Order: sequence, then structure tokens, then C-alpha cells
Amino acid sequence: MSTQLVESNSWVEMAEGPAELGYRKLSRAAVASVAMIVLALAGWLFAVMLVVPLLGLLLGLWGWRTVRRFPEEFSGLWLARIGTLANLVILIGATSLHVVTAATEVPEGYQPINFDMLQPDPKNIHEVVPPSALALNGKRVFIKGYIHPSVAGLGPVHQFVLVPDMGTCCFGGQPKLTDMIEVTTPPKQPVRYGRRRLKLAGTLKVDTQLKPVDGLTGVFYQMQADLIQ
Repeated sequence: MSTQLVESNSWVEMAEGPAELGYRKLSRAAVASVAMIVLALAGWLFAVMLVVPLLGLLLGLWGWRTVRRFPEEFSGLWLARIGTLANLVILIGATSLHVVTAATEVPEGYQPINFDMLQPDPKNIHEVVPPSALALNGKRVFIKGYIHPSVAGLGPVHQFVLVPDMGTCCFGGQPKLTDMIEVTTPPKQPVRYGRRRLKLAGTLKVDTQLKPVDGLTGVFYQMQADLIQ
């Protein structure tokens, strides 16, 4: 605690600095940690968003440490505590949910795959259907994706094209040839077009010749679905 002597004519005044006035800066890390909580909630829905509560947790710990080390300069300890604990709870809870879901969502007897396994080597301009996809021909697989809007009609359908991402499913257009799987649903399980992500289990057929599809160039991949969720 320091004071400064200021002479003004015959008067000697005591001038106080910011510390004597009780002013302390609010820790930016603590504030940012609390702000991250809202974004971190997306981690419950999308595993890729788990990086947000992790970042919020680190910011909260940083703010907590800063306020504890320099209590005369920084405030916001309660914000740091809220940000740290809330982001920790979201991180642990959402991670556990995704781990349990991944371990239990694949039906017994089916191999989990993704669209990355169906893509050709970008360095090989002559490769259309990659060996990793050909190896899946006739296999019972489990995959996730969205219905492409080329589906015929708004009512229940027994055939549609599955694509990997929300952008392709919602905005339409011509997807990459290896980003499409023509799906035939079980006889008693038609589907309606929607924007939710589907989980499918069935038998994959891989062909090196394009099969024509209405409204699209064609597909190399087809699936006879046994289960759609």
C-alpha cells in the first residue's frame, strides 16, 4: 500500500492510487470461462464440440490461479470457480455419454464404418473406388448420415440417398460420387425426409460402375438396410 504526497500551495494532500481506492481488474480468463458454458452445451450433441468445455475449463483454472496469486490486482474468483466447475461437469458428462453411445449403438454382427473409408486416394487420379471400399462389398456395416433432398416426395419412401454431412443434406446439389449411398429401407420401415442424422445397419454393395439415380449423377455404393434409427 503506497501513498503519494502532493504539494498544492500550502496544502499537502494525500493522493491515493488505484489499490488504495479498492479497484481491481476483473480476470478476463474467468469471464471467458463462464461465457464458454453456453457453447459447451453443444458437446452433449456433438463429440467434436467437446473441445469447447475443455477450453472453458482451462480458462477457468487460469483465471482462478491469476486471482489467487494477485488478489490485489484481479477479482472474479467466483466467476472462475463457476466457469471451472460447470465446464468440468459438461466435459465429463458429455464425454461419458459419447463413449457409452459409441460402445452400444452398433448392433451385434455389424462393422462400424464412415464415409472417409469410401473415399479414393486424392493422390491417385485414376482411382475411383478405393480398395478400402471394395473390401466392404457384401459386408454388414453400420454407418451414420443424412437424407439427401433428392428423395422423391415428402411422404414415406423406401429408397433415398445417404450423404455424410448437414451441408449436403440441407442444401442439396450434386455431392461427390463417393459421398453417396443409395439406401433401400426394410419393407416395414419407410422413412420421411428430414434433417436429423440417421443411424443405419445393413449390407453394403460396392460397384465400380455408376448406378443411375434420379436427380443425381449416380452412385457406386448401395445399402440394403436392416435397421434405421
